[in-house]
Amino acid sequence: MQHDSNNVKEIYLAGGCFWGTEHFFKQIDGVVETEVGYANGHTEHPTYKEVCTDKTGFAETVRVVYNPVKIGLRFLLKMYFKAIDPVSVNRQGHDTGTQYRTGIYYTAASDLPVIEEVYSDEQKLYKEPFAVEKLPLKNFYTAEEYHQDYLDKNPEGYCHLPLSLFKFAKEAKPQP
Repeated sequence: MQHDSNNVKEIYLAGGCFWGTEHFFKQIDGVVETEVGYANGHTEHPTYKEVCTDKTGFAETVRVVYNPVKIGLRFLLKMYFKAIDPVSVNRQGHDTGTQYRTGIYYTAASDLPVIEEVYSDEQKLYKEPFAVEKLPLKNFYTAEEYHQDYLDKNPEGYCHLPLSLFKFAKEAKPQP
């Protein structure tokens, strides 16, 4: 779905299982649309089953469309770091495999300075080096329909994120 590009911006965030990551970002006031899919792999039109083989190079990723008047990229990225373990390699929660790696994939080069700054600020809070990729978006394929809004459709569904994090996201506001 395309939006008037003057009103919204987008960023692609991989944070482990995309069910919880999408649900987390949907709670944030200023996020206007989310879509789960597969990013930065090396095959065409991968299926979930193929991505789970660890052979396609794709990461489970959420396309986050946001209103830059309400929230900025800096705020979104700060929220992102609250929802991931940034030092885990190819693992978030109990999920392991390259599709669960963490990554920030951007479509506008102008976003890179903000990405670098937040990344650097967050890295200072850890001794271990971050495993979070920072790369231009190479490709993105929308996941199968049953994965979209998964936790809305399946409130009891599996999620690697604690429920308290969703409440936190719903109440979070950017600092003026």
